[in-house]
Amino acid sequence: MAFSRFSRREFFREVARWGKIVPASILLPGIGEAAALQKPAASAPTGRSEKALAPEAGFSFTDIAAQAGLSGAINVFGGVERKRYLLEEIGCGVALFDYDNDGWPDIFFVNGTRFEGISPEHQPANFLFHNNRDGSFTNITEKAGLLRSGWGQGCCVGDYDNDGYDDLVVTYWGGIVLYHNNGDGTFTDVTEKAGLMQKGPKPRWNTGCCLVDYDRDGHLDLFVANYVNFDPRVAPQPGENQFCRYYGLAVGCGPQGMGGGTNLLYHNRGDGTFEDVSERSGVAIPRGPAAPTFNSVQWLPAGSYGLGVCAADFDNDGWPDIYVACDSVPSRFYHNKQDGTFEEIGSDIGCALNENGTAQGGMGVGVGDYDCDGWLDIVKTNYSDQTANLYHNNGDGTFYDAVYQAGMGTNTKYLGWGVGLFDFDNDGWPDIFMSNGHVFPEVDTRRLHVTFKQRKIVYKNLRNGRFVDVTSGAGAAVAQLHSSRGTAFGDFDNDGDVDVVIINMNEPPSLLRNDCRSKNNWLKVKCIGTKSNRSAVGARVRVMVGRHSQINEVMSGSSFMSQNDLRLHFGLGRAVQADLVEVRWPLGLLESFKNVDANQLLVVQEGHGIVRREKLGKR
Repeated sequence: MAFSRFSRREFFREVARWGKIVPASILLPGIGEAAALQKPAASAPTGRSEKALAPEAGFSFTDIAAQAGLSGAINVFGGVERKRYLLEEIGCGVALFDYDNDGWPDIFFVNGTRFEGISPEHQPANFLFHNNRDGSFTNITEKAGLLRSGWGQGCCVGDYDNDGYDDLVVTYWGGIVLYHNNGDGTFTDVTEKAGLMQKGPKPRWNTGCCLVDYDRDGHLDLFVANYVNFDPRVAPQPGENQFCRYYGLAVGCGPQGMGGGTNLLYHNRGDGTFEDVSERSGVAIPRGPAAPTFNSVQWLPAGSYGLGVCAADFDNDGWPDIYVACDSVPSRFYHNKQDGTFEEIGSDIGCALNENGTAQGGMGVGVGDYDCDGWLDIVKTNYSDQTANLYHNNGDGTFYDAVYQAGMGTNTKYLGWGVGLFDFDNDGWPDIFMSNGHVFPEVDTRRLHVTFKQRKIVYKNLRNGRFVDVTSGAGAAVAQLHSSRGTAFGDFDNDGDVDVVIINMNEPPSLLRNDCRSKNNWLKVKCIGTKSNRSAVGARVRVMVGRHSQINEVMSGSSFMSQNDLRLHFGLGRAVQADLVEVRWPLGLLESFKNVDANQLLVVQEGHGIVRREKLGKR
């Protein structure tokens, strides 16, 4: 019997609710005795607590931001003790990218501003820090030409003109800025020349972004999410209506009741300019579906209330789709129809709502294949008093929210932002990291169940479709309290494990060095396009060790309005080599390499195979 998208979604939701669908566990040879244990089905009673069965984290994080020279990069965003407006609550993103092609990821911090108390002569600006290759960084913002002030939001990276150097996009309440990487350590603002200046009577609230070759012409296009239509001159004040109160506190008003923004898609013409194709492509949806009732008031949102963004090939058809985490309304899934247009089907296929069919306060989004079944899954962070979402890819065009089946349904007091699916202990299975922090400083004036500054959450992958919270064993740095926002992932010190850089609202950032205690091996892959876009955004890499297969894709933009290292990282467990490394390039070419030694960086160029091998790290 053929199912419609809607009925199929309901079918998987009901089956998942009763715990009947459990991703198959595929054991990775050579990773030790623990891997050989039989794993119980997710729904099967074991007679022992999951905590008792839980493994050690195998990794821990140390915050070295101060000793690395990053303490001066203080984020400025809205009021410190009180926030009158929604704009003051959202915060900024961060990028971990190698702007000078020296093989060491550098760090770009987006910055914001305040409505009051900022001197016109000393406006806060963004920061670019150069990686000194010794665990420290140098502030080169002014030299690089990136000093800009305003209500900064997100950032994403990619080589839009295919000149060999990754360019930078920064989003703002009030515009988009495209910085061309000149290849000499400097950047040039080419926004107007590129046709990306936004005009209109009211400022657009641009948030998450990603560069994506949606039409597979070899040139990176630009997708930009938009949040709400916000004007401080007419915005309601704290306590003014039902959307401006939180547990009896008069607070800055939430998005409910405000008109949602419409998302944008700019097509790269290949000559350094872009064309707005938002309407023609189907990305600009004028009116979203009805949202749930808030305080007995039904409201119908216009627009999408978008924040975090990612683009990847979720249905394995070779064409990138786009996912947008939306706040308080159904999230968006734009399915690529392969003709230059998209179809928004998130609610139909099961990745727009939670397992109960309710919209949540979506913030950040991470992508990875957590159960190693060859299909990319989605993890989404949400507002406090809600669970996160773990959308399992069913492999037939649908998803189901497996957050409870995966053991991630208890951490509801945290308000999540940055998120990533990365293998922190190199055992071959992606783990989950979440950065948290509330939006209302006022909550600290009452004895509530939430606080403004919050710890992180770290989940270890149990290799059977389930995760366990290992935050308490993942180092003191993850227990430190901050109101965190943008989070980026990558190996900044090239020692073979994935580190984390985090924006903390109105504080210095955190740079969490991963001190991996396991003796597991790893492999990194850097892809360089030739016929495909030079950054190889959209390239998929598959790594095989025995019967165990992992996939990942090169992605521009992810987490909460942030950019991860474009190099792909794979844990190999105790295996000393990968039996197969396979690269599927964005334009369709497939290249395979056998018996690849562990603990090295492979530089793979489209059509030319492995062009460089680099031994990294301490091993």
